[in-house]
Amino acid sequence: MKTRVKLRKLLEDPEILVAPGAHDALTAKIIEHEGFGAVYMTGYGQAASHLGQPDVGLLSMTEMLSRANNMVNCVGIPVICDGDTGFGNLVNVVRTVREYEKAGAAAIQLEDQVIPKKCGHMTGRQVISAEEMVDKIRAAVAARTDQEMVIIARTDARTVFGIEEAIKRGKAYEKAGADVIFVESPESTEEMKLITSSFGVPVLANMVEGGRSPLLSASELQQIGYNLVIFPTASTYITAQAVRELMDELKKTGTTKNLINKMISFNKFNTLIGLPEIKEIEEGNFSGLTDRH
Repeated sequence: MKTRVKLRKLLEDPEILVAPGAHDALTAKIIEHEGFGAVYMTGYGQAASHLGQPDVGLLSMTEMLSRANNMVNCVGIPVICDGDTGFGNLVNVVRTVREYEKAGAAAIQLEDQVIPKKCGHMTGRQVISAEEMVDKIRAAVAARTDQEMVIIARTDARTVFGIEEAIKRGKAYEKAGADVIFVESPESTEEMKLITSSFGVPVLANMVEGGRSPLLSASELQQIGYNLVIFPTASTYITAQAVRELMDELKKTGTTKNLINKMISFNKFNTLIGLPEIKEIEEGNFSGLTDRH
């Protein structure tokens, strides 16, 4: 089954779809290995891992596209890709959607921030007019050649103009053809319930540790009425903390041997990243070479 069809079926399921964030392809492989149904290619994590910079609109479309392509090619589950603002005007949105589609993304998320954008839980964000974003969504819908490609419309209007304006925008984006609505950074469970009761298409929750929204579990979000939840920053934060602890230990002791019990083993890691499959190809066995996307 194509990953885009798979994603649409998962969004129709009564059980909420949990899509952990991946800041690189290795993290995406781990997410798939642990049994999750989809992975979210987080722009926040790409900026941190690729540039060592914050999520403030520094990554170009081609840089994000390269990361998306690598991620799609290393997993068989749907990859939901952050497409920021579409990287420009209507013409840029059309190209962005088509390039993400060619890369194999199951979904692209587009937001209504002013360029350069910022992380959705930072202050200082500004949004374009609702009319301009409606045109961007209409352009994105028209640009896709595979109608199974999922268009996610995000609004950042809550922080700037309040929850009522955010929901008003979400309804306009739904009418423009968005398949999923993402109202960013609601600030209470009451606002979350208002969001989930306002749309006829699936709605997305964004759980950012230390962010502006209540940090709820998947089951709690399902009870509220969400269909999809992303955890975009967790893998980035825990990786950064683990590497800091590793380097602190190495600096103090001059060895890593005291942390071996916290590491994945050499053999298990090689298995995780696909060395057995490479050996099969080297031996002339090509039965595992199937198009998973």
